[in-house]
Amino acid sequence: MAVKPSVNMLRLLAVLVVLGSISAFAPVKLLFAWLKPLPKDIPSQLTQTLEYGFDGIIAYIDMKNQPAVTYTAGWHNRELRQPARPDALFKIASIGKLYDAVAITKLIAAQKLSLDSTLSELLPQLSSTLTNADIITLRMLVQHRSGLANFTDTAEYWQKGYQLNDHQRLALISGLPANFAPDSQYQYSNTNYLLLQRIIEQACQCRQFDFISSTILQPLGLNATFHSIKDIDSARVMSGYYVGIEEDIKHADYGSMVATAADVGVFLRALNDGSLLSEDEKQIYSFLYQYQHSGLIPGYQSLAQYDRGSDTVIVLFTNTTDFSDDSHWAVFELMLSRIKKIGHNN
Repeated sequence: MAVKPSVNMLRLLAVLVVLGSISAFAPVKLLFAWLKPLPKDIPSQLTQTLEYGFDGIIAYIDMKNQPAVTYTAGWHNRELRQPARPDALFKIASIGKLYDAVAITKLIAAQKLSLDSTLSELLPQLSSTLTNADIITLRMLVQHRSGLANFTDTAEYWQKGYQLNDHQRLALISGLPANFAPDSQYQYSNTNYLLLQRIIEQACQCRQFDFISSTILQPLGLNATFHSIKDIDSARVMSGYYVGIEEDIKHADYGSMVATAADVGVFLRALNDGSLLSEDEKQIYSFLYQYQHSGLIPGYQSLAQYDRGSDTVIVLFTNTTDFSDDSHWAVFELMLSRIKKIGHNN
């Protein structure tokens, strides 16, 4: 006589099928993180995330009609057993591209740059070494549609990138063929923004970071954002770790702005609520670039996101990276989504 399965048994079988499918495609670490019960508060979520190989975490949360709060877990400096600090400086890596895009926007609005200007017009001294320089426009650089090779994809960069200056980094892709015809597709390339920084300096006749400071940081009252780790007391910077390497690697300078999570959060809200931009600038930026970003360099990974539905800014930092394990970043992104859920539940 056949036994009719109960509703609960069928539900259990369905869950097992789903989990079987997930485990077939996802690393065990990510699966376990996904299965963990959702904690009741954000500090508990950060503590839980440390179980997956992260040394230190900083989370800045700015929710509508509530005071902004910065939470921490783990270590600021693992060797010295210093707890993570809410006011720690952090290498924000490609989140810095948002600042560059705003700077370009302001220069366009001031009629000091044009989106249609070509790379050969903007940086004629480099036109002979960069493929399609006479076709690539300023807009294509900002939107990652230039087709230029990415200098961070070269083997030489990862062997000695932290020892190279910007000129030497550009030299890594000098003469390389284009990855695609300009404006025919999208492909993220750090080369684009290395060139944009030069273009900003040429247009404003000042250091790129000085222009960012005078037009973005000072108007917003941000005094904990800096051009480089070289510009500040490095003890203020959260230590950086790479899985499998014991020592702190924060002094390896791959080129990154440093800032507190709160400074990034205030900037991100101003960008998204429009208070950072004039009406003309808002119109330009709206079709030019994005309103949130991630960052990743050895020892530091970061997310700066704005949830329009709940009017919430979240900035998430962790000082542990592992480029050989995709699940490491996936767990980091999962942590962000779980923080959002906790915030909505509360």
